[in-house]
Amino acid sequence: MRAPDLVFTNAKIWTADEANPWAEALAIAENRILAVGRASDMPDGGKKIDLGGRLLLPGLWDAHIHFYYWSLGLKQIPLAGVSSLDEMLERIATNVASQPGNAWARGWGWNETYWENPRLPHRRDLDKVTGSHRPAIFFRADMHSAVANTAAMQMAGLMESGVEVEGGVIDRDQDGLPTGVLRELAINLVRDHIPAPTGEHTDQAMLEGITRLHEVGITGICDQRMKDQEDGPKALAAMARLNRRGELALRVNCNIAAHNLSLLEALGLASPMGDERLRLGHVKIFADGTLGSRTAWMLHPFLGDAAGHDNCGICLTPPEQIAEELGRAVEIGFPVSIHAIGDRANRGCLDLFEQLRSEGAEPPLIPHRIEHVQMIDSADLPRLAELGLTASVQPAHVLDDMDTADAYLGERASLAYRFADLARHGTLLALGSDAPVADYNPFYGMHGAVYRQRPDRMDRPGWFADQCLTLEQTLMGYTLGAAQAAGWSRLTGSLVPGKRADFCVLDRDLFELVEQRRCLHETKVLLTLFDGQIVHNQLEVPAQSLL
Repeated sequence: MRAPDLVFTNAKIWTADEANPWAEALAIAENRILAVGRASDMPDGGKKIDLGGRLLLPGLWDAHIHFYYWSLGLKQIPLAGVSSLDEMLERIATNVASQPGNAWARGWGWNETYWENPRLPHRRDLDKVTGSHRPAIFFRADMHSAVANTAAMQMAGLMESGVEVEGGVIDRDQDGLPTGVLRELAINLVRDHIPAPTGEHTDQAMLEGITRLHEVGITGICDQRMKDQEDGPKALAAMARLNRRGELALRVNCNIAAHNLSLLEALGLASPMGDERLRLGHVKIFADGTLGSRTAWMLHPFLGDAAGHDNCGICLTPPEQIAEELGRAVEIGFPVSIHAIGDRANRGCLDLFEQLRSEGAEPPLIPHRIEHVQMIDSADLPRLAELGLTASVQPAHVLDDMDTADAYLGERASLAYRFADLARHGTLLALGSDAPVADYNPFYGMHGAVYRQRPDRMDRPGWFADQCLTLEQTLMGYTLGAAQAAGWSRLTGSLVPGKRADFCVLDRDLFELVEQRRCLHETKVLLTLFDGQIVHNQLEVPAQSLL
């Protein structure tokens, strides 16, 4: 055995390796793990780093992040956490005042369900703070609804009467005039008028995004698509530029929207083409909308909908079109990832995957997956595991949406976010954030998975606590489970000799916190290594002594 470069000792190491789940020391050489086990098992040589008993985990994965949009959004107006419409408008006004001219004003993160007066913003509200000449659009937290001001609506031709959008909704007032609220594909009519960012701007935004992920221990992501035909190629091009320059310090599965199937086929591309940092991932399809926007496709109507009691949401992509795109993707060598939130959407997707199997389709190299699986009927629970599908779920949504689910679903809220039931049926779980829809901090998501209760409500029992995951299940979903679901588990996801040296060191012991029922979301990462290189260092040990 060759001599190590670094040996981390006096650590509490959770490996995600069933054969060797715990260790106290880890040695690396170049970009690989050399040894994991007892301190006495470590090979001679290398610099020794005493971690003082701290918890060391495999590098974390975010199995569902809209990295392209999230990175670009880091420079936009942050509206997450605003407690009222007035606060939202005040924040917009402050930002606009510092930006001369009439360039687009953009932001994201508002959620009216958290406001004392949960009235949706109106374009005229925005006009008061943006003026009549500056176009503006602000995305709701779920990114499936947005509100635009009058200038943006006029630019998109949406102030004219009779404009309708297939797969989308333009909210109107009692006089039939648009309110500025746009849902689902209607958003694209405004978004298409926003100038595209330059390559340099995109690259810098992504580099800042990578740094932020390292700060929370994330070393691998599945970059998901939005309902935009061009964001997949743009994201892939930007990541490829960074990769060529040696600046892509992440392992990335870049998904491509089904709109781009003809392009993929013409170029002869297939999954998992790429290298050890950047690979083509899944073809992304949208079956429905979201719970918060009441556009998820449901078996039963939402409660208390202003449009009436017959709103079962939106089928964004007709089942026959999904079947056609699913078949084409498989034929040219891609697994498929379908966004499905409502119980009707999930059942329809399962039916299509079952039909695909009955037609004799070979299982893909990387498993097909359903993104979100937020509402699922009990009869459909076993089907994901039976069909070999990954459930890509985002525990932060439990914390953010529990009140919304209670209000919109009533007793049927018990069918939401059934993580433990999915696990009991043997479904592969891959955990992520859905940023920018939710907080990208994985420890916030872990808190949601383990406790199903908001940090400020820990004196209450968990929301449908029978669906809590154990900490081990949760960590597996953020490490090896996510890596398996993305096709990276031979290289990363667990701490095993021969795998790449991707890991992180925490400032507190998650296992002790769970034993004491203490919050997880404030956990900090002290050290992150990616491919054997230190990419984040807040240890008391000086960085130069680690090199």
